[in-house]
Amino acid sequence: MLKVKVKTEKFKLSIPLPYVLLSIGISIISSKWLRKLINEQIVKNAEDKSKAYAIPELDKRELKSIVSELRNHKGTRLVNVKAKDGTEVIVRL
Repeated sequence: MLKVKVKTEKFKLSIPLPYVLLSIGISIISSKWLRKLINEQIVKNAEDKSKAYAIPELDKRELKSIVSELRNHKGTRLVNVKAKDGTEVIVRL
């Protein structure tokens, strides 16, 4: 389970993110339909259409294998950031 914690002076927020939701998110993000929709919007909103950047195809199997490997490293901190104003963000496996 991926755990995201945000601490500020006013509030604390903890969001647990199960690996099942990550797998569903990978399926959505790597879908041809979504990539086509995003690339159409990029070209549509680009000032110079010939230089518009298209998002490449993502390999769903490769991304899912990365998530399955992350399961073997519980407790590892991926992000640990503390701002000058005391705001703290921690992302942990």
